[in-house]
Amino acid sequence: MDTIGDFLTRIRNAQAARHEKVDVPASKMREGIAKVLSEQKYIGDYKVVKDSKQGMMRVYLRYSDEGKPKIERLRRYSKPSRREYVKAGDVPNIRSGYGMAILSTSKGILSGGQAKEQNVGGELLCVVW
Repeated sequence: MDTIGDFLTRIRNAQAARHEKVDVPASKMREGIAKVLSEQKYIGDYKVVKDSKQGMMRVYLRYSDEGKPKIERLRRYSKPSRREYVKAGDVPNIRSGYGMAILSTSKGILSGGQAKEQNVGGELLCVVW
């Protein structure tokens, strides 16, 4: 099962339904992606609640003043059936800088800009704009 794809789909569906928050099962990878999205102001914030099992993560979504979601498009690239890796110099520039790529690198989950600054490549998880 593709847990990252499920996470992105839950965010996409919650924004389409104009929810203010969405609950997803927590994992380190999902927390890393949520942290990058929060730093880049695509989502409001996220909180992880521990329980006796896996834990739950609540993601607070952001909308513009007109009510449009801040995330216009959220696309998964690397999948369990087909992994996609990029070198440090080949990190894609999304929508002429208006979007961002999210990578899983040896230094953790980073945005495309952070990966370029630190000169690291990795698995291209998804792109957002």
